[in-house]
Amino acid sequence: MLKKLILKNRSYRRFYQSEKITTEQLHEWVDLARNSASARNAQTLKYYLSNDESLNAQIFEQLAWAGYLTTWKGPVEGERPSAYIVLLNDNLISGNYFCDDGIAMQSILLGATETGFGGCIIHSVNRNKLQELLNLSEQYEILYVLALGKPKETVVLEEMKDGDVKYWRDENQVHHVPKRSLDEIIIQTK
Repeated sequence: MLKKLILKNRSYRRFYQSEKITTEQLHEWVDLARNSASARNAQTLKYYLSNDESLNAQIFEQLAWAGYLTTWKGPVEGERPSAYIVLLNDNLISGNYFCDDGIAMQSILLGATETGFGGCIIHSVNRNKLQELLNLSEQYEILYVLALGKPKETVVLEEMKDGDVKYWRDENQVHHVPKRSLDEIIIQTK
């Protein structure tokens, strides 16, 4: 069951924008992150939530989408995320969040996937403009933005060929993601 959920949890970049995500759903997903493991149990992460159409449009403008799809500028109106979670580190608690960011984002995305939604972790963010837009104090460091919505695309995993990690879209807009083989990533078994 967990494997099935993990395989369904892909980086989705096109959504049914009209399919809304409630504030309660966002809270439930962040609660999964809150209850996940935290290095030193420091719990330095904070979350800025948006499911407001006007604010979402402004957040969207601060993001870059799918670096390998060089001719694609990101999802068009109608295919954009219904919500965002901006992942923050509270530097007053600690400047080091260790691996908490990855654990938290995976927990949120698994929760979203389990309920029929999906998302994409975006690291290419205009942090200065987003910090200003969200009126965040310097106490908070923007780490990532999770774009969330009801997936409007099919993502399939492919066996990697010739070490090429670049994902691509075919003529039907199916998103293909190459993965290294299990034999390639396991160095030694005893």
